[in-house]
Amino acid sequence: MGEEERVVGVHLLGESADKMLQGFAVAVKMGATKRDFDETVAIHPTSSEEIVLMH
Repeated sequence: MGEEERVVGVHLLGESADKMLQGFAVAVKMGATKRDFDETVAIHPTSSEEIVLMH
């Protein structure tokens, strides 16, 4: 994984977006990569699983 795979930001609009962004803020701050998100088990059914499962 190169530097180009690092997630540098997340944008979300909608109901409860503020609650979903808290966890993603930590991941971005820690330098999470696309692969890190891909390897995360999504909680179903939730809106935030859409970000974890982005392809």
